Amino acid sequence: MLCQAPWDLASSGDLKRKRSWREAGRAVCFKDEAASSAVNTSFSCTTFNILAPIYKRVNGEECRESQSREVWLDRNRRILDMLLKGKSSAICLQEFWTGNEELVELYEKTLGAAGYDMRKLARPNGRGDGLFTAVKRDVLRVMDYQELQFHDCGDRVAQFLRLQSNIPMYRDCLHVAGQQEVLLVNTHLIFPHNSNFCLVRLRQQVYKILKYLEQYKDDHNLSHAPVLLCGDWNGSKRGQVYKFLRLQGFVSSYDVAHQYSDCEADAHRWVSHRNHRGNICGVDFIWLLNPSKSTRSLRENWKSAVFGIIKSKLLREHGKQGRDAFCFFQQNECDECLTYEDFHATLRRVGLHADLEGLSRDEIEELIKSADFDGNGVIDYDEFQVCIWSKRIFQTEIRKSSWEFAQPEEPDHHPCLVESSPELDVRHASFHPPEVEQGTWPDNYSLSDHAPLTAMFAPVYAQSRQACSNF
Repeated sequence: MLCQAPWDLASSGDLKRKRSWREAGRAVCFKDEAASSAVNTSFSCTTFNILAPIYKRVNGEECRESQSREVWLDRNRRILDMLLKGKSSAICLQEFWTGNEELVELYEKTLGAAGYDMRKLARPNGRGDGLFTAVKRDVLRVMDYQELQFHDCGDRVAQFLRLQSNIPMYRDCLHVAGQQEVLLVNTHLIFPHNSNFCLVRLRQQVYKILKYLEQYKDDHNLSHAPVLLCGDWNGSKRGQVYKFLRLQGFVSSYDVAHQYSDCEADAHRWVSHRNHRGNICGVDFIWLLNPSKSTRSLRENWKSAVFGIIKSKLLREHGKQGRDAFCFFQQNECDECLTYEDFHATLRRVGLHADLEGLSRDEIEELIKSADFDGNGVIDYDEFQVCIWSKRIFQTEIRKSSWEFAQPEEPDHHPCLVESSPELDVRHASFHPPEVEQGTWPDNYSLSDHAPLTAMFAPVYAQSRQACSNF
C-alpha cells in the first residue's frame, strides 16, 4: 500500500515545524485567492532509482531480470502505477533502461498520456542505462534542456532542465510577481567500489555539475533561481560529497522537512537503498539551494572537501591522525616541515594521484599552496592541522540554523519591506515504503533496491527590511 501522497499532507502537523520559517517570509499566491492558500502554488518532485533490469540480480549472481520479459515488464508497470498515483510535477529516474525500446516506449506512452513532457539520456559506451526526467506540462514548462557528459571512468551523465511555473504568481493577490523559475538536475553518481571513488564523485561529477550551474546562471542572468539536485548520490550524510554540498549552501529536502541536522545522531535516521552486498544506507537526495543561501567560492569549498578526503584516507586506511599523520607525510624525519614533494609523494602513496583517477599535479599544487598560509614554500605542523585535521571547516561554516531562514532583525527606523525573487520552502518530504524512514528495509518491498523520495515545495518571498528615508 502506498503511503499518503505528500501534497495531501500539506496542511498537517508537519507544516507547523516550518512556522518560524514562514513567519520570516511571505508566501506568494494566485489572483483572487488569499495569501494563506499558498499551498496551491506548490509543486512536487520525485527522485527514484528504478534499478535497471540489466543490473537486477535474480537467483544468484549470474542471472539478471532482463532475461525474463514478464518479470521486468510487471515490475516496471507497478513502478509506473506508483508514479501516476503520486502525480509529481517532476519525476527524475535513474538506472532507466535506455537500451530496451519496449521499456522506453512503455514509459513514454504511459507518462505522455498523463500529461508529462519527457527527456531521456543514455550513458555512453553502451552501458545500457541512463536517466529519464518527466515534467508535468500543466504545472511546469521546460524552458531549456541540456545534457552533461562527465567523461569519467564510470561514464556518468546528468540532465539539466530550466523550468518555469505555468501559473503566474502574485505578491499580494493584486500585483503580478512573475513566474517561478527553477533549475533542475537529475544525476546518478558512481558507486564507491573503493575509497578512491569518493574523489571521483567529488572531482569529476559533483564539481562539474556545480560549475555548470554557476556558469549557466551567470550567462542567463538567473542568480535569483533556486536549484534542485535530484538523484542517487551513492554517498551518505557522513561523506565528503554531502559536506561539500552543505558548504555550498544546499540543504537536503528530506532532512529539512523532518528537522534532522548534520550531527552524527541524525546521520542514520533514514535509509533509501539496500545494495547488492546487503548493506542499507541513505543515498537518495533532493538537494535545494535557495539564492540567499549561496556561500563562498566553489573552488574554496572543493579544496576543503578534498582535504577531508585526505584526512579520511589517513585515518581509516592508515590509522594516522594528528602528529602521526604529519609524520606520515614526511620523507625526511629530520625536517620540521613538509615540502611540496612530500605532499606529492604521499598522495601518490595513498592512491590520490592522477595515475589512479586521482588529482592532477596542478590540483595538488593548488591544494599545497592553499595550505601554505605564510607562503614560505613549506607546510609546518600548525598549517597541516588547520587545513587537514581541524574540524573547523565543516563545523563553523555550516551553522546548525542553516536549515531555515534566519529570523528578520528588528529595524531601528521605520522599515519598508524589500522583496526579493521568491525562494522555495520545503513543505513536506517522504520516502516509500514508510519503513525506510525509520532506518529499516522491508523484505516485502520489490519495486527496486532504492526507495523513491518525493518532496513538495512552495515559493515564498523572504522579506528584508531597510530603513526608509523621510520625505
